[in-house]
Amino acid sequence: MALTTAQTGLSRARRGVAPGGPGKPVNRKSKLSSQTRKTFFWLLLPSVVLLILIHGYPLIYAGIQATHDGSLLETGQFVGLENFATVLASEAFWKAARFTLVFTIVGVFGSWLLGLGLALLLRTKIPAGGTFKVLLLLPWVVPIVVSSTAWNWLVGTPDSLVPSIFRNLGLGTPLFLADPTLAAITVMVFKVWVSFPFMMMMTSAALASVDSTVYEAASMDGATRWQQFSQITLPLIARSTYISWILMTIFCVNDFPTIYLLTGGGPVDATTSLVVLAYRTVFQDFQTGPGVAIAFLMTITLVVVSVILYRQIRKSSVE
Repeated sequence: MALTTAQTGLSRARRGVAPGGPGKPVNRKSKLSSQTRKTFFWLLLPSVVLLILIHGYPLIYAGIQATHDGSLLETGQFVGLENFATVLASEAFWKAARFTLVFTIVGVFGSWLLGLGLALLLRTKIPAGGTFKVLLLLPWVVPIVVSSTAWNWLVGTPDSLVPSIFRNLGLGTPLFLADPTLAAITVMVFKVWVSFPFMMMMTSAALASVDSTVYEAASMDGATRWQQFSQITLPLIARSTYISWILMTIFCVNDFPTIYLLTGGGPVDATTSLVVLAYRTVFQDFQTGPGVAIAFLMTITLVVVSVILYRQIRKSSVE
């Protein structure tokens, strides 16, 4: 039966057993000695204390600001959860939340699909593969200010390069950063552009750990390329995939420069995300309480999404 041997190899690979030999499963949860645990504790303690000092005070102070009606200069009066109620009742908040959701979904899965495709391509023997890989890393390596400036030069005005090409082809002159719909699409495409190298590196590292003998067994069983990809490759890189999704979700939700440098949140707030809205609320409208409340709501949402994906990471292993 097709894929029988391959699935056996897949199960062995996940349990840490060599594909070719019987062997006993590798015990990944080996018990650590008491002395080793103490050593780990004392080695980690300085880092934990430092993280608490660096992040603890700002978090506590932000919580104080979110429950007061003050400004950047003074705390103000205690108002409880009134700031959160004001934010949740605001149409601007929900509009920004909808854009943030779509922006995150497109950013995560768009960059992952493109990165996965390129990682699979780089596994094949292509001419100048090393040089090609270095060039593909440029969107991630180049500072975001430089990238956004380049994209503004390409699409920012009716006389920019891309609108001029459309006009010469008789397709009109699209205003990529002035039309609300086109601006939202442009920002999302830009996010995929600057993010796919990260996904490509994560996927390439995961693919490098896949034992080639599993694919050889699948080929002997008559498995097609699609069967090998869907039933062997994707399950074996599932852990890395979920980790990259968690990280990219955090990157997208908290992404301020990508949006602000390209559109400033416009036009007519079409590309205003939650982080941009929080910035405007605090530093332009000088409403510290509602602005910090938005940031807290974003944090809670990210924690929930991260927990869900983390559970998927734990389920991705076959005992």
